[in-house]
Amino acid sequence: MAEQLTAPAGPVSIYAEASPNPESMKFVLNAQLLADGVSVDYPNLEAAVNSPLAQELFNFDYVGRVFIAQNFVTITKSTDHQWAQLIPELRTFLKSYIEANGPIFTVDPAAEQAAQASAAPADASEADQATSQKIIDLLDNYVRPAVEQDGGNITFKSFNDGIVTVNLQGSCSGCPSATVTLKSGIENLLKRMVPEVKSVVAEGITI
Repeated sequence: MAEQLTAPAGPVSIYAEASPNPESMKFVLNAQLLADGVSVDYPNLEAAVNSPLAQELFNFDYVGRVFIAQNFVTITKSTDHQWAQLIPELRTFLKSYIEANGPIFTVDPAAEQAAQASAAPADASEADQATSQKIIDLLDNYVRPAVEQDGGNITFKSFNDGIVTVNLQGSCSGCPSATVTLKSGIENLLKRMVPEVKSVVAEGITI
């Protein structure tokens, strides 16, 4: 059985922060849940098999998606409930759970993601691999910090024939402004900095 990873015990403070997605709310903690640069996105209960915290959050019938990053949890609701009614309940739950040193993960997400990356097939040309690395560096340095501020994340998936495919997670998934941000912001940046890029698309987003 995998060792359970937990947040540090002690007094926990939490505040809610709105995101560009009206259905998502970012709960910022003074506790570190994950290493810097690591995040996990759970679109449903079935995906949260390695996170007891996410599983507990899905027990609230209005929780539709859970995203966990270094020091915040973004919750996307799936009902017409108003956030003013939900925030106190979720904040109280998170505070109690983490102060009780409840398990966050049963598998270290950083190790899991590293294993997946190393297992990825390296069938791209050397030129495409070099271009992919440039794109990853730009996303990490210029795009991800801004996206995390909004309670989400962006991850690189592939570069093929000039097309960059990314994954949008957390509040960015299903956000009404995600398409605009993707095309007018991220695509323009990458095309300007990496001439090989012709277009940027996101899985699950219709352009």
